[in-house]
Amino acid sequence: MNIGIIGLSQSGKTTVFSALTGGKADTKSHTTDGLSPHIGIAHVPEPRLKVLADLFHPPKVVFSEAKYVDIGASVKSLVTDKGIGGQLLNQLSTVDTLMIIIRAFEDESVAHPQGSLDIKRDINTLNLELVFSDLTIMERRLEKLETSLKAAKPGERQVILQEKEILLGFQTELQNDKPLRTLAIESAAAKLIANYQFLTAKPVLIVVNIDEKQIPQAASMEADLKTQFSDAKCRVITLCAKLEMELVQLDENAAQEFRDEYGLKESGLERTIKMSYELSDMITFFTIGQNEVRAWSIVKGTTALKAAGKIHTDMEKGFIRAECIGLNELVECGSIAEARKKGLLRLEGKEYIIRDGDVVTVLFNV
Repeated sequence: MNIGIIGLSQSGKTTVFSALTGGKADTKSHTTDGLSPHIGIAHVPEPRLKVLADLFHPPKVVFSEAKYVDIGASVKSLVTDKGIGGQLLNQLSTVDTLMIIIRAFEDESVAHPQGSLDIKRDINTLNLELVFSDLTIMERRLEKLETSLKAAKPGERQVILQEKEILLGFQTELQNDKPLRTLAIESAAAKLIANYQFLTAKPVLIVVNIDEKQIPQAASMEADLKTQFSDAKCRVITLCAKLEMELVQLDENAAQEFRDEYGLKESGLERTIKMSYELSDMITFFTIGQNEVRAWSIVKGTTALKAAGKIHTDMEKGFIRAECIGLNELVECGSIAEARKKGLLRLEGKEYIIRDGDVVTVLFNV
């Protein structure tokens, strides 16, 4: 799971990134040309792993991971600065979900680029920049299609005209400020979107970066913003990145004491990561080996064959079948052997769709 972090300058993007990745990634200033984003890894919270670890007592417990990419440049510069735009836009085009950081915290020593704090204005600004990025790409592509039509053979014209019609439809929606992620799109058009990796087609998590004084109002702030900005593929969450950055430096018991003081029921970072995970349409399956229990992240709808390839390419090449059992069923049985004895292990073929919580053993031969 890859997540791209964007936002206006001085919004706390790098603080959020550092907190999410445990403060372990290199977060020196972005290079002057803006071509080197920060990249870091975070563990995806998974309480079910502890259940498996308590049952099997492996030497190692391995969480699935999320990759965060902190883009230094503004979205607008991605499409207006030749040379810089192409490389940074490529970085964003490969992510599964966009995380937009919006500044709500007060800090007189760090000026807001717009001169004042206004959460809704800044969300609209970033949304418009995403729309502008996609419109620019579409305009360039439509120009190329017009050129191609002039030299196209009879058999090629229909394909070009179909693509042009789809893009013009998208263009109209974007000009009306409708992100592509909110549209009901037919399969042919959806395939085209996948090829272009339009930014407004991606799920969005809006992270409102608050300060410690605003924590008591966080829930009401979220509720207000959700009514205007949330949709099926866009969520709003508040996060005190400065506090979370401090908490990741502490052991879990000490960190929980601080959360209790602020009335926080759960880690803001875990909540943010889990919401990113859900927006990216990810699910988790598990494997159990002699030395480890491990969580694996896959996109909802992934087949057993492709899940096997996630574990190791040899497993996909030599796939025979997969033994599967739901985690809750396995816990009730107490062991794989007992589950097999009770006939609860399902033998699934390569087209089987992996379910969230499946414990999978791949049988293969290479």
